[in-house]
Amino acid sequence: MTPKKIDANGSHPDSNGGTGGTFTVRPDRHYIRTTWRSNRFVLVDVTAPAAPPRPADDPNARPPANLAFVLDRSGSMAGEKIRLAKRALEEGFARLKATDRFAVVVYDHEIDVVADSQPATPENRRRALARLAEVDARGTTALAEGWLRGAEQVGLHIAERGVNRVLLLTDGLANVGITDPAELTRHAAELRARGVATSTFGVGADFDEHLLGAISDAGGGHFYFIASAAQIVDLITGEVGETLEVVAPGTTIEVTHPEDVRVESLSPYRFSASDGRTAIALGDLVSEQHLQVVLRLNFPFGELGREVAATVAVTDGDGAFAGASGGSNSVTLLWAYADDRTNDLQPRDPEVDRVVARLFAARIREEATWLNKQGHFDEARGRVEAVARRIRAYAGRDPEMRQIVADLEGERAMWAAPMSAMELKVRHFASSSMARGRDEYGRAQRRK
Repeated sequence: MTPKKIDANGSHPDSNGGTGGTFTVRPDRHYIRTTWRSNRFVLVDVTAPAAPPRPADDPNARPPANLAFVLDRSGSMAGEKIRLAKRALEEGFARLKATDRFAVVVYDHEIDVVADSQPATPENRRRALARLAEVDARGTTALAEGWLRGAEQVGLHIAERGVNRVLLLTDGLANVGITDPAELTRHAAELRARGVATSTFGVGADFDEHLLGAISDAGGGHFYFIASAAQIVDLITGEVGETLEVVAPGTTIEVTHPEDVRVESLSPYRFSASDGRTAIALGDLVSEQHLQVVLRLNFPFGELGREVAATVAVTDGDGAFAGASGGSNSVTLLWAYADDRTNDLQPRDPEVDRVVARLFAARIREEATWLNKQGHFDEARGRVEAVARRIRAYAGRDPEMRQIVADLEGERAMWAAPMSAMELKVRHFASSSMARGRDEYGRAQRRK
């Protein structure tokens, strides 16, 4: 029997003159074992459509943005950090149109709504900036209450076809009010379910990168690490710019499969499974954004020769992927049960293996930063070594995968010793961004 590799790809012109979204689907192998629960990986390669040309004089040329800027004004933000944060808001406001909405909330141990949600007219922007100029750094960090007040402002005016998002900036720990990471993450997921996303920005060495990353993951937004205050303006205005370029809101990978096949996202996107359907939420994709998402399918025992099918589809709120792959936004893959020898000798797709190896390496580095931070040095080193062995087992002579193994093995001693807070943040952010398909600064990667 000849192994099957089903590769779907294609594009279509959308109704507004832009280039349609595309996606490809590649399984790593075709055969599965009869007497073991087999894991097989599928690489879903997604590229969002290009935004069509938009006339500058048409206020309705793009969907509206509904944003809340939430700024930490605790004492540690004094000086350059709060000055640059204010400037970032000024530059972010300049990108908005009167059809957009904005709100500004500042917090320390108290919460102040500097500007409640309002249309981004020139006069409203000027008035908000004048009030913001009077804000000084002081006090402690009621992160949760400040963030939730901003989310409330966004939630009062949900834009059905637009982007609704909170941009939360802090340089410290949540030490007043709700401080439990699990509870904060749950709030982020609940807000996302109601249509309000959250992006987070951590400044310097003293914030909790794992907490801000978890909030943005659960909240359907993005996490940014700002190592130097000088980056504040570029990264906040960059996130505003991405918000205004969303072309595929609420993009989701949907997998339809037999109920005894388990599907999960190896890439760090939230997923849910029920009655033979698994949905992986990719969030809002911007013009020409490119993502590679790895799915892991776990198959039950089965009879020799029996085939198992799964259908992979990509959908979004605006239909950007409708008809993406050769006239359809879904692809059906087939696997077949075979004996052990056939399984052992079957060819692998090296492109899928490389992406899986990069993702495993990024995930274990992210995990190792947490273990190192908690003082579990031997465990961090041991887990990195285990992943290196796992990748080596299928890397063969592939130079890219062999390099991934060599890099992980070369880091063993580093994970086994205490690391500074700043170094942990640098390494966590690099791994986090890679696993989520974003660049070294946390920005969306675009079609090449």
